[in-house]
Amino acid sequence: MTTAATLPRPRALTFGNLWLSGALLLVMALYPLVFGKAMNFGVSTLIFAGLAMSWNILGGWAGQTSLGHAALLGIGAYTMTLLATPERLPAFLPAPLAPWWGALIGMVVAVALAAVWGGLTFRLRGSYFTLSTIAVALVLRLVAINSEWTGSSEGLFMPELPTLFGLDLFDRKVEYGLAFAFVLLTLVVTHLIRRSRLGYGLQAVREDEDGARALGIDPTRMKLIAFMISAALTALGGSIYAIYLQAFEPHTLLELPISVQIALMAIIGGRTSIQGPLIGALLLSIFGEVFRTVFSNANLLIYGVLILVVTIYAPNGLMGLFRRGGLKLGVNR
Repeated sequence: MTTAATLPRPRALTFGNLWLSGALLLVMALYPLVFGKAMNFGVSTLIFAGLAMSWNILGGWAGQTSLGHAALLGIGAYTMTLLATPERLPAFLPAPLAPWWGALIGMVVAVALAAVWGGLTFRLRGSYFTLSTIAVALVLRLVAINSEWTGSSEGLFMPELPTLFGLDLFDRKVEYGLAFAFVLLTLVVTHLIRRSRLGYGLQAVREDEDGARALGIDPTRMKLIAFMISAALTALGGSIYAIYLQAFEPHTLLELPISVQIALMAIIGGRTSIQGPLIGALLLSIFGEVFRTVFSNANLLIYGVLILVVTIYAPNGLMGLFRRGGLKLGVNR
């Protein structure tokens, strides 16, 4: 019988993949030079692009649709902010931590939660798993709202932060650099995973979990690894997002629409490709800016309509349409 050890050796990255990723990175690098007065949009778009790619490791390749990633985003944001705020420090910490240490601890906390969360919920499949992710996110939201340590419903304000190599972290251009580095890191990680044995294992689990198990692949282990990597990157994005926002509260950071938005970016762009979530994040961010004033109170309705349209007419996202239309960009299937 075929075993995991006899799975095909991952192929080298295609030139098309590297070219497309490089082109997208070049556009992002040039953005501040061309649109220097629209840095808020640029920073926010990059952060959510990284979050969408992080989500896609679990939701796209492993086929585990999560609508609870706002919880992981919140863990990164809350952990870094709490550990940097003198009056909210735990008793065992003598002084506030630098934001990079807070971000690292937030990633560790998110990975630990993902390990427990995944261990309990990966026995469920399909919509049951998705519903469980919503439930976990709602529980964490209620904890944040009802805890004085986390600022209750009023949320937290980012304290003054030390400079990073002499750079002010509250400078929008510096924040853009942090967001760009986050996207670059996430893109590199996804490229490496996509052509690794882990990537092939995740694809096998996504296509046929029982068949993957018959090949000697442990689906639960594969999904747990994907979830923990996704959680770590999402928490890192949450830390950067907290710096960008400077003040946040549970009703905006831990709400279901945030999770839906992250997932939808990956789904629209194409969750079976590497660059799809990046493209989806850009398009959905532009869409959000254009229609913000008209549909400000109908986010979930709009997202629901978009999901239906994409599911019916472009089940593989925009990158799937490109491939189907004959635009061979060398993107992973």
